[in-house]
Amino acid sequence: MSKTAIVIFADAKSGSEEALGRLFNALFVAYELQEKKQTVAVIFQGAGVRWASELIKPEHPANTLYKAIQPSVVGVCGGCADVFGATEEATEAGAQLIREKAIPGTSGIIDLSKYLDDGYRLLTF
Repeated sequence: MSKTAIVIFADAKSGSEEALGRLFNALFVAYELQEKKQTVAVIFQGAGVRWASELIKPEHPANTLYKAIQPSVVGVCGGCADVFGATEEATEAGAQLIREKAIPGTSGIIDLSKYLDDGYRLLTF
């Protein structure tokens, strides 16, 4: 069985159709793989951490799809949330802030290399 880590870098704050399209495509793939009973890990990294507080809003166009793939959501990169000013909003949204890998100058990040070590393929959006 395949294992896929989907990493969302697109910036919600940009407000662009391109960023929203990247988000939707990431969630589409996660949904499709979940349906196939494959192992999926959805990760919000870089400026993509800003989606955590947007996707929980019922009026957001991706809210229903986000709820459907919720079992596959690993969390939000804690160090990235700090850098992009999204820590408080992500926490209030109930997102899991992950700081598993110490990187100089950060409070800790999600260790993407462990997914590669565990045989995951990485898709980035």
